[in-house]
Amino acid sequence: MAGLRTALLTLALPLAGCASVPAAAPAAVDVAALEAGARATEAAFARTMAERDLDAFAGFIAEDAIFSPGPNTLRGKAAIVAAWSKYFEGEQAPFSWRPETVVVNASGDLAATKGPVFDPSGKPIAEFRSTWRREADGSWKVVFDDGTCLCRPAG
Repeated sequence: MAGLRTALLTLALPLAGCASVPAAAPAAVDVAALEAGARATEAAFARTMAERDLDAFAGFIAEDAIFSPGPNTLRGKAAIVAAWSKYFEGEQAPFSWRPETVVVNASGDLAATKGPVFDPSGKPIAEFRSTWRREADGSWKVVFDDGTCLCRPAG
C-alpha cells in the first residue's frame, strides 16, 4: 500500500505544480485599429473592380470562401474567381462598392463589412455583406460574401 501511495504522489506532484502556474493573459486586441485595417482592405478589394484587376481581386479571397449563399452558391476561391471573371471583362466596371459599416469581433480574427453597391452611373442598386478572417500574417481574406438587391418590384 505504501508503494502505491508513493507512486501516486510521484505522478501527482508534477501535475499539481502545473495547476499553480497562471495561464498567460490573452494579448489585448486594438479593435479600432483592426476595424481601420479591415475597412482599408475592403476598399482595396473594391478598387480591384475599378482597376479591372482580376488577379488582385483573387488575392483577397480565402481558399475556403463562399460567395452568394443560396441556389447559386460559389464554393472555393477557384470557383469564385471563375464566376466573377465576367465582371472584369471590358474597360468599364459593371458596378462598384464601398464599405460603410465595419466591425471586428473582440478576439480580432473576424470582421464584418457592409455597404452600398452602385451601377456605373453611381445609382445604388444593392447592398453587400462580407465576412473577413484575419490570417496568421495579419492580412484579411474574405470568407463569406453576399448581397441584397435594392430593386423594387414592378407595380
